[in-house]
Amino acid sequence: MANKPARFLTFKCAKCNKPVQVQLQKVSACSHIQPYQGICNCGELKRHATGDKGAVETFVATGEIHHHHHHH
Repeated sequence: MANKPARFLTFKCAKCNKPVQVQLQKVSACSHIQPYQGICNCGELKRHATGDKGAVETFVATGEIHHHHHHH
């Protein structure tokens, strides 16, 4: 891992189309995903994440992080 994830990212709000800043969440338990979360001025919750595709989709949809441990 050469570079650390950005602490803040900015997205357009799906509801009011204004920029909303999401902050990197402190999640050390799961290394597959870097979750971000923020709330727009209009009150709309925005979630984003980078990392493992399945884990990201689950987090964005539900706000939960499921820990997948792969045994080889």
